[in-house]
This record gives sequence, C-alpha cells and structure tokens, in this order.
Amino acid sequence: MSRTLKMGVIGTGFIGPAHVEAARRTALAEVVAVADVNDEVAQKKAQELAIPKWYGDYRELLKNDEVEVVHICTPNFLHYEMSKEALLAGKHVVCEKPLAMNRREAEELVELAEKKNLVNAVHFNIRYYPLAREAHFMVKNGRVGKIFAIHGSYLQDWLFYDTDYNWRLEPELSGDSRAVADIGSHWLDLIEYISGDRVVEVFADFATFHKIRKKPLKPVETYAGKILRPEDYQDIPINTEDYASVLLHFKNGAHGVMTVNQVAAGRKNRLFFEIHGSECALSWDSERPNELWIGRRDKANELLMKDPSLLSEETRGIVSFPGGHNEGFPDTSKQMFKEVYRFILDAENKRGTAPSFPTFQDGLREVILCEAILESARSGRWVKVE
Repeated sequence: MSRTLKMGVIGTGFIGPAHVEAARRTALAEVVAVADVNDEVAQKKAQELAIPKWYGDYRELLKNDEVEVVHICTPNFLHYEMSKEALLAGKHVVCEKPLAMNRREAEELVELAEKKNLVNAVHFNIRYYPLAREAHFMVKNGRVGKIFAIHGSYLQDWLFYDTDYNWRLEPELSGDSRAVADIGSHWLDLIEYISGDRVVEVFADFATFHKIRKKPLKPVETYAGKILRPEDYQDIPINTEDYASVLLHFKNGAHGVMTVNQVAAGRKNRLFFEIHGSECALSWDSERPNELWIGRRDKANELLMKDPSLLSEETRGIVSFPGGHNEGFPDTSKQMFKEVYRFILDAENKRGTAPSFPTFQDGLREVILCEAILESARSGRWVKVE
C-alpha cells in the first residue's frame, strides 16, 4: 500500500484502546483522534495512548476532514446514531456489536452505507482466530461432510455476584437482551460463518438468577480493595437474562443448541463449539485457541495445532507467527482491521469484490436473530427467523 489511513476512535473504555492497539499493529492506519464523553476524559485517554487530537464531543471528531475511518466503541444505544452520523460525514465505519438496538435501525444503516458507497464493518473478531477460520475452510471444502448437529456455549463469570454491576444491565443502554445480544451474537455469527448455513428457527429459554442487583452509588475504582457498606449500593431490578439456552434449526437440516451464561463461575470468557458432520467432527475452545480437535470414527482423533505450515493457504493470511508461537484475542482485531483497511485502500476491491470481513449486513443478521430469540423466550414457542 502506498499510504496509511487516518483513523479516529469514539469511546475509550475497555474496547476502544484495544481497537487503537490493533489498528496500529496493522501498519495500515494512523490513529489521529479520539472522542469521549467530555474533554477531560478524552484528553486523558489521548495522552495515555499518544493520540494527537481529542474531542469531548464525537461530532467534532466527525468534522475533522483528516479522519477517513471511524471506530465506534461506545455503549450499545449509541451505535446507530454514531454510525449514521459518521456515514453522513463521509467516513468509513467499524462498529462494535450490536450494530443497532433493533432491526429498523440496522436496516437503515445497511441501506445508508450502500447508498454512500462507504466501507462498513462490525467487530465480530472471533472469526479471526486462525483455527476458527481453518474450521470454516474445512467445512467449505467438504472435509467435514454434511453437518448433522452443532452445539456449544459462551460462558463468563463477570456478573457472578449480585454486587457485580455494569451499564450492560440497563436495557435503555444495552437493549432488551443482554447475554444473547452481548455474547450469543458472537457465537451465532461464528457458527453461521464456519458452517456456511443459516439458522431458520429458534426456541429459547431465558433465566435471570439475580433479579435484584446492587448498583454502586460511586465509582467502583474508588473502593478498590475496600469493603462497601450497604448504604453504598442501590437495589436495581434486573429484566435482562443472565442465562439462555436456544434450540436451533438450520436451513440445510442440521439441529443445534447454544447456551450463554454470564454467571458461570470460573469461566472468564469461553466460547466453545462442536460441529458433527458425516465425515468428521470439529471442536474448538477459545480458552485454548491454538488447538482444533478433529473427531474420527474409524481412526485416531487429531489435535491440530496452530502452525501456518499445517493450515490451508486461505487461513495462512491471518497467521502472524510460526508454529509454537501462540496467537490470541489482540491478534483477532489486528487481522480483521487489516482486511478492512486493505479493502478501503485497494481501488480494485472498491470496484466490486465482496468483502471478506463481517459487514453491517452481518450486524443486521445478528439483530434479526436476537429479536427472534427474544420473541421465542417471551412466547415459549418456536419462532421462525424472517
């Protein structure tokens, strides 16, 4: 590439700095600006991350003609508004998931991005673990055979105690679904990507184990290492799911089940799947991301280690290091952003080649799936995915 892109980031919580680091590691983008809720927060983060410009109002960042691509790393309820304004300002957009709070908003963003002819992406980064991509190509190339069944889970424990609290617990900020929309969307996107199949019908069971949670009345950091007193909390009713299991029917006849749980003690951030096909089975665990289990009936099972010399040519493009040198979560964003930035910079791709990365269309797909799952949980019946 003859030049690098100028990139701006809106939102500097956990995931914003992760985007900054990954973008820099691509060597295809220069982070030139950051925006947050006010000047003080934005300036502090900009200085910590060595970013030259900061804004206490994201609209000021969007007015910066130097910025070509914007990464939106804010709470869910802001994704639609910020993505729309970024597109209207002529910026390419990389948005955190979910793309929007409902189908109408997501459809509007898909249409607007197409109308503006701007590159758009949703941060479904788990596709970019090398062995997750290898599983995709194994299925695509017929090595797994006809898929009979898929099961798996996404488990976390960050909301294990009733004193654990975060903005994601508030529907007005996060949406009507929590566990399914937050982590289930990653699992569903990954499974549809790997299998090449589509979920057409769902049956969901939800549970909220902590129906009342204790919200700290002051910033938690203030009390780091201290015991909070009862008067330091406010009791908040919880109306979103801690847990969900969802039965799945796929277009090509496969059956499946997904479980998500954010009160699973000891599971920090574990996505797991197992795919059973007519030729073999595949199993992958994000806590051991450099291993892919291949199950056989008539010979010994295999454990494929992440090694570019053992992987397909298609997968090698997202592998940075030789065998024995593990790759993990930070590398997934780097590899995804490399594909997005190259697509923007490559004039030939802009003339019609389909993007290889998850786009707003994939973001819309996950909103549609989530709404069907919510409807099923509320009605207690199978719901078709329209």
